[in-house]
Parts: sequence; C-alpha cells; structure tokens
Amino acid sequence: MSGSELDRKVNQKDLNNRLLSALSQEAYCSLQSHLEIVSLAFKQVLFQPQERIPYVYFPTSCLVSLLTVMTDGTAVEVGVVGNDGMAGIPLFLGTDISNFKAIVQIPGEAIRLRADVFKQAIAQVDTLSLWIQRYINLLLIQIAQTSACNSRHPVEQRCCRWLLMMHDSARDDKFELTQEFLAQMLCVRRASVTEVALKLQKIGLLQYNRGKMTICDRQGLEATACECYSLLRAERDRLFG
Repeated sequence: MSGSELDRKVNQKDLNNRLLSALSQEAYCSLQSHLEIVSLAFKQVLFQPQERIPYVYFPTSCLVSLLTVMTDGTAVEVGVVGNDGMAGIPLFLGTDISNFKAIVQIPGEAIRLRADVFKQAIAQVDTLSLWIQRYINLLLIQIAQTSACNSRHPVEQRCCRWLLMMHDSARDDKFELTQEFLAQMLCVRRASVTEVALKLQKIGLLQYNRGKMTICDRQGLEATACECYSLLRAERDRLFG
C-alpha cells in the first residue's frame, strides 16, 4: 500500500507509532493528507550516507537499523528505530544529509512523509517538534547504552537484548532474520551467533529455521538479557508514557 486516499485517511488512534499517536488531533489532521502507508521489505535501504534524505519514516510494524559504514565496507549498527520513533532525524536537526545508512531490519509497514513537507511541519506544528525532541533524547541514550553494552556484555546477553528490541516493534512473534545479518548487527562472527542461537533454542527461548525467527519465551529472553534492555525500556516508557 502506498499513497491511496484510503491509506491517507488512516485514523490516528489506529496508528502504532508513538510519535504520531502523541500529537494533538489538530496537529495530526494538519499532516494527515501528506501521510502515506508504505510496506518496507527486508534489507530495503531508506537512505545512504552522504546522500539527501527524500522521506522520513515513522515505523508502525517494521524496524530500521542505523548503520555506520566504514571505508572497507563494514557496517556497524549504532541505533535502531522502531514504532517509538522515526528515521530521518538529520532533517529535524537542519541538514538534508545523513551520516548513517538506514536499512530495514524487520519488514513491515511505516508512515512516510516527504522531506520538504516534514521540514514545513516542524516549523508549524509545535507538538511535533516537542515529541521529536523527546525521541532524540531516547535515541541518544540508546546509542550510548548500546556502545557500553557491546564493550562490556557477553554475546548471549547482547543477542537477547537485541531480539527483545526487535520483538517490541515486530507486532508478531515471528519475523525474518538471518544469522549473518544478526552477526553484523552485534559486531561478532557468524559462528558466535550460530552458537548462541542453538543454545537459546535448546532451552526453549526461540526457534530459528531458514531465516525465520520465532520468539517462544519472552520472559525467558528478558531474564537472560543484560540490564541494558530494561534500562532502555524504562526510559522509553518514562518519555512516552
């Protein structure tokens, strides 16, 4: 779906994105005619480093990774954008160019808004700017906590934290995820991810088969994950209620 009149008239109360849902009805109505529901595919690139950002995306059931790309082509995940945020923050900060690569990690839907319309909206809709500022605060905390997590915690705990973050946005216990992609996100060898996935399957926390991940025991994942997940979730709930 994208761009039809039916898509554009989606009700605010039915949205599964905290930023858009938090807007006043008046503020949302001022944007409604410009909003498009789009289906995003696994590994779809939304924007590249040093290229202009054409749209901002408010995920509803998908998840987007923000990657730093090194000169040798290696990509390192520095943040994730789920249904509590948006991809395209540099536009809010006064630049059309991103230093990050934005790629779809879990396929699903998002609300899309043209960059030029978004820049007009943040100048005219006070509540939109307010909620985006709160989200930027959350994103900065996430990036800092993830950096600390990657340097201090074992792969198994980090993997559980990452899967819980995916689960929060996927709106389903099942989602597409290759071990190769997960290894890239965690900055570890694929063999390390394979070992962890087999262990988590053995104790009944998840199932993995041919690129499909199924969360079987959410509480078990939370108990196995490092404290970083609960800290980030608490901060998200504090900022967004």
